[in-house]
Amino acid sequence: MTFVSKTAALLARAVAGAGLAAALALPGTASAGAIDQLHAFAGNTQSARGSFSQVTRGSSGQAAPVQSGVFSFQRPGRFRWEVSKPYEQLIVSDGKQLFQYDPDLSQVTVRAVGEAIGSSPAQILFGSGSLEQSFNVVEQPERDGLQWLRATPKSPDAGFSRVDIAFKDGLPARLELLDAFGQTTAITFNGIVRNPQLPQDSFRFTAPPGVDVVRMGGQQPAGKP
Repeated sequence: MTFVSKTAALLARAVAGAGLAAALALPGTASAGAIDQLHAFAGNTQSARGSFSQVTRGSSGQAAPVQSGVFSFQRPGRFRWEVSKPYEQLIVSDGKQLFQYDPDLSQVTVRAVGEAIGSSPAQILFGSGSLEQSFNVVEQPERDGLQWLRATPKSPDAGFSRVDIAFKDGLPARLELLDAFGQTTAITFNGIVRNPQLPQDSFRFTAPPGVDVVRMGGQQPAGKP
């Protein structure tokens, strides 16, 4: 399974400097626990954009190349996850369908959002439902100056064992996911801007000419809402 597939299924598997974080923080979140900060972020953030870097380590500790890019989301369920280095990959959800585009393979995979996300970290940060319906959530000890929580999926089919999420000043700072194969994916969020005006076409995707379109579960043609 490629990284893009894992990200779409698990994420799809914010924080610049202290001054920006303080300016964007929600009132009363600076000393709140991670769960309270998550609920405040979910309740008061309808859209966001930022950048990320991530690294995946195997069960033996060997690390894959660091990936980086930008992301944006708009509730409920619309998001864009764009890897720019070391190679280009794109995941876009319009709230109904999720498109995975791999330029190197010249292929896009289309599936229903519910099938692709389900009980996943994407639901935690980008969704609109109650977190506790799909996860067992507990506070974790403070680490690296961050407030942490651990979410364990209730469904045995989630595809990952747990996800730890760190908050600072009301914003997500890091995410560490342990998958069913013992691999750990660590994502660091940077420069998150809450509730920006996002371009109307941010969450639309039309397959480029000549790209192979693979529809999972009888999806409509790529690019159709």
